[in-house]
Amino acid sequence: METLRERKKQRTRYALLRAALELFTSQGYEQTTVDEIAEAVDVSQRTFFRYFAGKEEAALALTEMTLARFVEAVRDRPRHEAPMEALRQAVLHGWDSISEVVESVAPIELYLRMYRVIESTPVLLAAHLRRSVEAEEEIARVLARREGLDVDADPRPRVAVALFGGVMRVTERQWSLSEDRSLAGIRALTSRYLDQVGPALLGSWRAA
Repeated sequence: METLRERKKQRTRYALLRAALELFTSQGYEQTTVDEIAEAVDVSQRTFFRYFAGKEEAALALTEMTLARFVEAVRDRPRHEAPMEALRQAVLHGWDSISEVVESVAPIELYLRMYRVIESTPVLLAAHLRRSVEAEEEIARVLARREGLDVDADPRPRVAVALFGGVMRVTERQWSLSEDRSLAGIRALTSRYLDQVGPALLGSWRAA
């Protein structure tokens, strides 16, 4: 059971994280200092560094939390599902729990604004893509274990995850720019984009 001390620490971490996101999205990542984030929560700079190694970690913390929840969702999918179906169902059924992760810290709208900051800030985008590659490798190994494969001998787990990851990056970017930023909207967009994988790879794009 979570102790009172643990709950207090989590509240402080989440308060610092939300303050950081508010400042990053309102005045820019480069323009925001650690002192400003700490001051917004009425704590010391030293307290900030108890929870985050620096600004970059705070900027990417929420996307890291959602990535971790997705990896967990893939790991929990039924064994009878084919690999791509397991990935598809993990993301389609996982949006509710991912939303809970996001909204435990900040409104979805703030999360989306921060996503655009990451996309437009080279140092954050590079770090985000690096972490995404690490997560894809982790998921590829999860799929390989499910299927009884050697991930270093059989390319299919990594190919499947790389393909899926590319589709999801496009989907999330389009969702962040659309007017419909609801969970129903991201589910519908995800499903529609994943449906295009087969035709896009195997079919002709020319009009009849």
